Amino acid sequence: MIRILAVLTALVFAAPALAQSLPAGLDKANAIVIDTTKGRIVFKLRPDLAPQHAERIKQLARDGYYNNVPFHRVIEGFMAQTGDGQKFNGTGGSKYPDLQAEFSSVPFKRGIVGMARAASLNSANSQFFIMFADGAFLNGKYTVVGEVVSGMDVVDKLKRGEPPVDPDKMVKVQVASDIK
Repeated sequence: MIRILAVLTALVFAAPALAQSLPAGLDKANAIVIDTTKGRIVFKLRPDLAPQHAERIKQLARDGYYNNVPFHRVIEGFMAQTGDGQKFNGTGGSKYPDLQAEFSSVPFKRGIVGMARAASLNSANSQFFIMFADGAFLNGKYTVVGEVVSGMDVVDKLKRGEPPVDPDKMVKVQVASDIK
């Protein structure tokens, strides 16, 4: 009975997000749709800037790796980080090898999606972050992999903290072209 209630509750909360349409003109093959506990975020990938990183995010979305993963580091005026589907706390990565850096001249500004990494420049794997504000100090040091095209209001609503108490989650993450 509890399982049935949990499924019904999840469907009630997910229905508004699932019913949302995608932005017009979106390249669905290179767009990620994140249904969160606060609503829907859509970002376009930039395979022209970071082909390996864009492909990795699509691969992990298709693997279901990002589903039910928390935003484990959300810093006011800076960014919201997620993508640790292994340990859920920012210390894990996927089963795939780390990626070589793909730095570009695109600046880190509000809405930019960047790949998180450890101290090594070539250590990005599965985690990514969404910028709340400009972060020029990241320029040329982290890989820009995309940009939010819909749902920055949702990003702004995420619970803050390192980690947040009862963090918001990415309930379901999909490549837009895979959505039926």
